[in-house]
Amino acid sequence: MTFDMNEILKQVQDIQLKVKDIQGQLAKRSVEAQAGGGMVIVKVNGRQELQEIKIDPVCVDSRDIPMLEDLILAAVNQGIKKSRELASEELKKLTGGIPLPFDLF
Repeated sequence: MTFDMNEILKQVQDIQLKVKDIQGQLAKRSVEAQAGGGMVIVKVNGRQELQEIKIDPVCVDSRDIPMLEDLILAAVNQGIKKSRELASEELKKLTGGIPLPFDLF
């Protein structure tokens, strides 16, 4: 079995271009996650960047700050998890269904 190194390099370059394209598309897509029954909602894009936080006014009481901090933490982590799942699904399309961890790229 012989390998054409030029062909392999071309395929790698093609994949790199496709990954960059997917990363650009993911930056435009977002997922939403919530905690506390919707009291805290976050939006995270496909590049794991936090875009927005919404807090229900009922949450804002100085006595509830520790609870609010926990809700924000939970919502952000859930949003990042969903964003990684979105990125993983897009990469599966690129690799013909072979699952790859998004953080390889």
